[in-house]
Amino acid sequence: MKNIEFLREGLKNLKTVGTVARSSKHLCKGMIKHVNFQDARLIVELGAGDGVITKHILRSMHPDARLLAFEVHPKFCDSLRKINDKRLIIVEDSAEKLGEYMVKIGAEEVDFFISAIPFVALPKELGYKIVSICHQYLRKSGLYIQVHYSLLAKSLYESVFGNVDVNFVALNVPPAFVLVSEKY
Repeated sequence: MKNIEFLREGLKNLKTVGTVARSSKHLCKGMIKHVNFQDARLIVELGAGDGVITKHILRSMHPDARLLAFEVHPKFCDSLRKINDKRLIIVEDSAEKLGEYMVKIGAEEVDFFISAIPFVALPKELGYKIVSICHQYLRKSGLYIQVHYSLLAKSLYESVFGNVDVNFVALNVPPAFVLVSEKY
């Protein structure tokens, strides 16, 4: 997807896309640097968008790992389907249905979550529900990694995980925060 197409989709659906610009390579690297790709066998990406972060994840993933990518926008899903990688499982559905898809793929736990869902634009109850479901499926010592453009939702992750590490990525439009929570 071209940048102008992403801009149009972002402006048209700002509440669910959450941004009008694609993630920079610096932000993508800032998100995936927390992942231990050697040991990860199931990574879940929430709000995969047009696949810019997805491609970074796939380049680093173990050959036997799987990436379950959730995205609700049909145009973004069309872009994701153009990524030719058998490890990628695209889910055109809401992240709140994670449990259903875990059963479908025969998985019990997730090693890492990488999320770009714009929780500040969603109803608080829905955000809490999604993050709580992620916590439920995340393996012990697994990480939940979330991008935000402000720290307004930081308390959401603190309330579910009890911890949050904040990283700042200046080289992105707009500059972003990468929030990392570990399951104890």
